[in-house]
Amino acid sequence: MLYPGNPYPLGATWDGRGVNFALHAENATGVELCLFDAADPANELHRIKITERTHQVWHVYLPEARPGLLYGYRVHGPYEPHNGHRFNPNKLLIDPYAKAIAGTIDWHDSLFGYELGHKKGDLSFSKTDSAPFVPKCVVVDASFDWEGVHPPRIPYHKTIIYETHVKGFTKLHPDIPEEIRGSYAALAHPVTIGYLKQLGITAVELMPIHHFITDRHLYENGLTNYWGYNSIGFFAPDVRYSSSGTTGEQVREFKQMVKELHRAGIEVILDVVYNHTGEGNHMGPTVSFRGIDNAAYYRLTDDKRYYMDYTGTGNTLNAMQPNVLRLIMDSLRYWITEMHVDGFRFDLASALARELHDVDRLGSFFDIIHQDPVISQVKLIAEPWDIGEGGYQVGKFPPGWAEWNGKYRDTMRDYWRGEESMLGEFAERLTGSSDLYADDFRSPTASINFITAHDGFTLNDLVSYNEKHNRDNGENNNDGESHNRSWNCGAEGPTEDPQIIHCREKQKRNFLTTLFLSQGVPMLVAGDEISRSQGGNNNPYCQDNEISWINWHQADTELLQFTRKLIHLRKTHPVFCRRRWFQGQPIKGMGLEDIAWFDVEGTEMDEEQWNHSFAKSLGVFMNGRGLHSRGPKGEIIMDDSFYLIFNAHHEALTFTLPPKKYGTLWSKILDTSENRVDEEDEGTYSAGETIEVAGRSIVLLEHPIF
Repeated sequence: MLYPGNPYPLGATWDGRGVNFALHAENATGVELCLFDAADPANELHRIKITERTHQVWHVYLPEARPGLLYGYRVHGPYEPHNGHRFNPNKLLIDPYAKAIAGTIDWHDSLFGYELGHKKGDLSFSKTDSAPFVPKCVVVDASFDWEGVHPPRIPYHKTIIYETHVKGFTKLHPDIPEEIRGSYAALAHPVTIGYLKQLGITAVELMPIHHFITDRHLYENGLTNYWGYNSIGFFAPDVRYSSSGTTGEQVREFKQMVKELHRAGIEVILDVVYNHTGEGNHMGPTVSFRGIDNAAYYRLTDDKRYYMDYTGTGNTLNAMQPNVLRLIMDSLRYWITEMHVDGFRFDLASALARELHDVDRLGSFFDIIHQDPVISQVKLIAEPWDIGEGGYQVGKFPPGWAEWNGKYRDTMRDYWRGEESMLGEFAERLTGSSDLYADDFRSPTASINFITAHDGFTLNDLVSYNEKHNRDNGENNNDGESHNRSWNCGAEGPTEDPQIIHCREKQKRNFLTTLFLSQGVPMLVAGDEISRSQGGNNNPYCQDNEISWINWHQADTELLQFTRKLIHLRKTHPVFCRRRWFQGQPIKGMGLEDIAWFDVEGTEMDEEQWNHSFAKSLGVFMNGRGLHSRGPKGEIIMDDSFYLIFNAHHEALTFTLPPKKYGTLWSKILDTSENRVDEEDEGTYSAGETIEVAGRSIVLLEHPIF
C-alpha cells in the first residue's frame, strides 16, 4: 500500500512507522522510486511510480519501509541537451538528499546519458540500464545518544585549526587498531585525541567527507580522488571512511567521532564543496543532479548545452536557483543539528557568490546564511577565490565570515626565502591584515593564517624543493599552486649536507613561529609538526597511498616538541591572539603604544625604512597592557609584553633593544636558531643592551607584566 506522503522534508525520512520520499524535479514529467535488495544491491526489486506532486516536488510514503532500505530514482522528461534537459530514465539516480550511500560508483559506459563513441556525442541517447553500477541510497535511522555532550563553542581568537584527512591521518598509525585505521572511528580513538590535545589543537578541519566520486580517468590509471573535492552526496558521510558498515552505520560512526572529539573539547569543521558536483561537464556521467533536473541545478551557458565552469571541474552548481540554495542550506543545517559539527570551510566560495558572471559579496547565498538562526552561529570560513574572472576575493567577504588568507601565505613564504619586498606588507600580515578586513568591522580573527595547506608543498617540502615532483599523478592533473614560493636551502630534495639540513630545520621553525605568533587564526596542516614529506609532490590529490598518508614511524619528535611549546605559548598569552586591532597609539596613562616597530639599532622605524625593499630585519614590541579587551566577566585583560625580533638576512645581526620605557629587563624565551622555546637558561638582557640574532632566525624576549 502507498500513501501520498508529503513534499517536505526532502529525501527519505523514517518516522518510526514508515518512510516518506520526496524529490525536487521541476522539469520532470515523471518519477519512479526504485527499491533494491539489501543482500544483492544490483537486484532491483520494485519500481514505484510516484503520482503525487506538490509544486515541483514528487513525493510518496511507504508505510512498511524501514531503515536499511536501499533505493534510487529514475526520472522521466525530455532529452534535449540544447535546451538544458538531459532526462534519461535508463539511468538510476542518487537522491541529492540521501543521508547515506552504500558503496561507490563502479565505472561502466552505462553511467553516461549518451552513447560513448557515438558520432553525435552527448546529443545521442543511451538506452542501457546503469542501475547495477550506481551506489544505492540508504534509508537511515537518525536516532543517536549524544550523552549530553555539547559542542565546545570555542571563540575564534582561541582557535587553533588542524587541517587533516580522515584516512591519511591514521592509516599508518601503529598505536591504532589496524581494523579501524583510516576511518571516522580512528579519529575518535583515544590515541588520536590524546595526540591532538597534547599538541594544543582546538579544531580539526576535515578535508571533504561528503560522499564523492572518483573520476573515471583516475580510476583507469589506478588512482583515486583521494582529497574528495568531487561531491555527489551533500548529506552523506563518505562510506570509504567507515569501519563499521555501509548501510547507515557510517552515519552513526561519524556521530560517534564528533561526540568523542567534543568530549575532549575539540571542534569539528568540515571542508565542503557546494560549488560543483562530481558529474563533470557535458561529457560526464549521469548519476544524480544531471538526470534529476539538469537545468534546475547547474549554471548553463546561453546555448544551454554546456556548463559554466568557475571551478575547473566541468560544472558549477547554480546557487541563484531557489532549489539549489535550499539544498545547500538544508545540508548545512543537517550537519549542524543532526551531526553536531561546528563549522564549515567553503571550497572555492567565490563560485557560490556569483550573481550572473560577477562575484556579488551581498548575493543571495550570503543573505540566506546571515538570516539563518542556525547556520549563522557556527564558524564560516571561505576559500575566497575561484577560477572565474575576478574570482580572487581575499578580504571581500561580509562580516561573520573568516577567510583563508592567501596573501598571508605568500608574504611569509617570500619573506623567509629572502625575496626583496617592503616590510610594510610583512607587518600587515603579522598583525592580522587590517588592510583586508578592518573596513568591514571585522576583527583580526577574520584572517585564517596558514603557511601550507593540502594543495601545495608540506612544510618540510617547502624548505626542501624548488620544483614540484608530481610524476605519478596521472593525466589531467591540476598543478596546484601556480608558484610554490619555496626554497630548498641549496639542494633539491633529501640531502646529507649538515649545513643544508640545519638551514631547513631552522626555516621550519621560522615558519611555525611566525604562524603562531601572528594575529589571526592559525591553521596547521596535519604532519607539518613532524616534518611529513610528500617527496616534492605539491598536488597529491589522487594519491591514496604513502605519498599522502602520515608516516608516524618517521616523525620528527624534536619539531613536534617545538610546535607543542609554541602553541602552548600562544594559548597562554593573549597578546598573540588579540580580539581587536592594534591601534598604534599611546595607551592612556602610559605613554606607550600597543605596538611599536624598531630597526636593528633599536630606533623606531620611520616611513623611509618601511619602504626599503632590501630590508629584511626588524623588531616588534607588543605591549601586554594594550590589549583593549575584556574577559567574559568584564575583567580587563592584560599580559606580559614581548619583543619579537625577525632576521631574514642570511647573516647574523646585532640588535639593540628598545629604551627603558618599553621594558627594563628582558628574558629570551625563544630562539629558532637553537630549537629552544621557554627554557630557563636562555639569558636576560637589559634595555638598550645588544643581542646577536643568527641569520634567518627569530628571537622572542619577554618582559613580565609585574
